Amino acid sequence: MKKYMYIILVPFILVSAAGCAPLIIGAAAGGLGAYAISRDTVQGDSDKSYEALWESAVNVAGTRGIIQQENSSTGYIELSAESSKVWIRLIRLTQATTRIKISARKFHFPNMGLAQDLFVKIITGAK
Repeated sequence: MKKYMYIILVPFILVSAAGCAPLIIGAAAGGLGAYAISRDTVQGDSDKSYEALWESAVNVAGTRGIIQQENSSTGYIELSAESSKVWIRLIRLTQATTRIKISARKFHFPNMGLAQDLFVKIITGAK
């Protein structure tokens, strides 16, 4: 009887645990909180200037991979890094707040580690 119980319960536990997205709390300086909004995307808000974040994002992207598209007016960077496709998006929310959203996929699978690493490097590189 116990054997059948495990066979029935294990798939339900795995499915429910697989839907949990990892959280990053206090990812960078200043108490900035970042959080995963999907399996391949990390997002956070910063009080650093849009221009400083843009410059940092371009520097980090150029260092980590090959930039394929870049548009400062829309805040969009697309690059290839470590066999992954990466999308960086900067969104000016207010005069003092900018949202950073980074998605990374490797062979169509999420690469959350790369997205988190780029996020932290961009925030810490912005002056």
